[in-house]
Amino acid sequence: MIYGLYLSATGVLANSHRQDVIANNLANAETVGFKRDLAVFRELRTAAQLRGLDARRHSNPWLEPLGGGLGPAPAHVDYSQGELESTGDPLTAALDGRGFFAVRDGRDIRLTRDGRFTVNRSGNLALAGGGQEVLDDRLRPIPIGSSRQVTILSDGSISRGQQFVARLGVFDVADRSRLRKMGSSLLGHPLMERILRSGDARVNQGFVERGNVDPTLELARLMDAHRQLEANANMIRFQDQTLSRLVNDVGRIG
Repeated sequence: MIYGLYLSATGVLANSHRQDVIANNLANAETVGFKRDLAVFRELRTAAQLRGLDARRHSNPWLEPLGGGLGPAPAHVDYSQGELESTGDPLTAALDGRGFFAVRDGRDIRLTRDGRFTVNRSGNLALAGGGQEVLDDRLRPIPIGSSRQVTILSDGSISRGQQFVARLGVFDVADRSRLRKMGSSLLGHPLMERILRSGDARVNQGFVERGNVDPTLELARLMDAHRQLEANANMIRFQDQTLSRLVNDVGRIG
């Protein structure tokens, strides 16, 4: 294996992955409750290191310290607060602080920052986008009955008219890195009920939380990733041209 070609190839793959992550962030810049992903990379080990071989005997001791290039690691999710946007709709709510709404997605419990609610055919509070039923602080469905005269207080208390209905569940987890994106701004974990704890967020009725994506910064990062990808691709081309001259021109001498 030609070491320079291998390093440049890993650089192309790494920056291609970075472009995909940034493009997904840009595509979801207007998605309510979306949390952007951060492309994370790790240094790859060389073939000799992977096989536990002595670099002095089985590899080039001068090149071995350079490592095996750059490889993508699982993306890190940025859970920082997004901007709150007023809707004037009483069946919308945004969280300000640490926490998530809990919803029932089939048999599983999911977390989300998407506070666009509606009332389903059963009269329960549900997500307007996917129809998953929103849960109270005891992980039970919230029977609204009607969307008229609904009031949601900052502590999550829901009332219709003068009648208290339920307290909107606001939950968090100790280690957010254990959560996985499930699509539609939903977060999942196979043992969700075991890791849930009470969240510390203020509920704001009549607002939604915008995605925490800054399109200007993401576009700048996308351009940087593209330049780095091109640089590695050019290195591959230059090394290929050098090898071509070595084989076709130098090989003719003598």
